[in-house]
Amino acid sequence: MVITIFRSRLKPEGTEAYYELAPKMGELAKTMPGYISHKVFIAEDGERLTLVEFEDEEAQRNWRMNATHVEAQKKGRKEFYAEYKLQICSVVRETSFKAEKKAAARTE
Repeated sequence: MVITIFRSRLKPEGTEAYYELAPKMGELAKTMPGYISHKVFIAEDGERLTLVEFEDEEAQRNWRMNATHVEAQKKGRKEFYAEYKLQICSVVRETSFKAEKKAAARTE
């Protein structure tokens, strides 16, 4: 699995354009072969963190080079990002845990 870590800050004057385009890019990403998931987090200081999971480097590269996404990247640099940092990471190890749900108590 390959994870894209995208940390960014928006220009105050660019937030409207960002919030118009971001959902469209999220929907487009979901259509890409090899896409697994993405989530966005916003820190108290306004920094945004987007994590995107792809099956492999080829899938991530295809997303990076998608023509619509490339145009959105250009628009982002020009109109709404004050700064960003992008990291592409390969998962070395993964573990997970999920507690079992208990059956609801019956009241009779």
